[in-house]
Amino acid sequence: MSKILTIGEILVEIVATNRGNGFREAVPLIGPFPSGAPAIFIDQVGKLGQECAIVSRVGDDDFGWVNINRLTEDGVDVSGIEVVPQGTTGSAFVRYREDGSRAFVFNIRHSACGTIELSEKTLAMIDGCTHMHVMGTALYAPSVVKSILIAVERIKAAGGTVSFDPNLRPEILDSPGMREALQTVLAKTDLFMPSGEELFLFAEAKTEDAAVAELLGRGIKAIVVKRGDKGASYFDKDTRLDLEGFKVEEVDPTGAGDCFGATFVTFWLQGASPAEALLYANASGARAVTKAGPMEGASTRAELDTLIKTQGRA
Repeated sequence: MSKILTIGEILVEIVATNRGNGFREAVPLIGPFPSGAPAIFIDQVGKLGQECAIVSRVGDDDFGWVNINRLTEDGVDVSGIEVVPQGTTGSAFVRYREDGSRAFVFNIRHSACGTIELSEKTLAMIDGCTHMHVMGTALYAPSVVKSILIAVERIKAAGGTVSFDPNLRPEILDSPGMREALQTVLAKTDLFMPSGEELFLFAEAKTEDAAVAELLGRGIKAIVVKRGDKGASYFDKDTRLDLEGFKVEEVDPTGAGDCFGATFVTFWLQGASPAEALLYANASGARAVTKAGPMEGASTRAELDTLIKTQGRA
């Protein structure tokens, strides 16, 4: 059986309950919610019953333990999470603007997860995994980038596979070495999962079809383009498949793409057809937006089955 690994930030998310431009005034807040793109991803993998693990660091504080407890409850191997006695768990304050975009205040690089390094214990964990999922958000500090690249190399060398979700935000795109790290990961990628315009950050082509063809020509086995509430598209050298999204009432979109990616990767590794994997991934992303908090909408297989059935998509 395959075992999925990811490496990167674990943090809490604290969300403003009213809309506005940032945090230059006192606003009511809710949280802390367990969060961090790699953590959301791997939590969704665990909820689907797939064997999985994460390597990260948190402080020995309530913010760290709220994450460890949630991940453990949902079936994730948390033995690779180091609890740093004098460290502080990362955080993100989020406020929605009137246009629906989000303002963030992050503490990641200077938190415990900004110092992730591999140990003999975590190297042994890596060698027990068959698939590595890379989140672009996790390429935020030199030691974390180094850890991710080591994991990618070891898993690929052992015959495993790599998926890559760029998940880029303007706040981190210009971090030192970020662009070089993105290209290094892409060169090892089997399954590439960009959203919208991210596709064109990695290809010279100016149209979607040409960009997809260019990237497949570099050796990527499959590409999934995420389109938010409009659904998603799957491409490989022989196939194009477009599936529409599900109609749900949006409460909080944070984490939806991570849940989508986790579900697609899980089904893909379990041998599902692209159509089935894309259907369940779309359902997973849709359910994720119906709950407040980035990890609160992670779904079980039964919950996804129910959504698919009730919307006549079975």
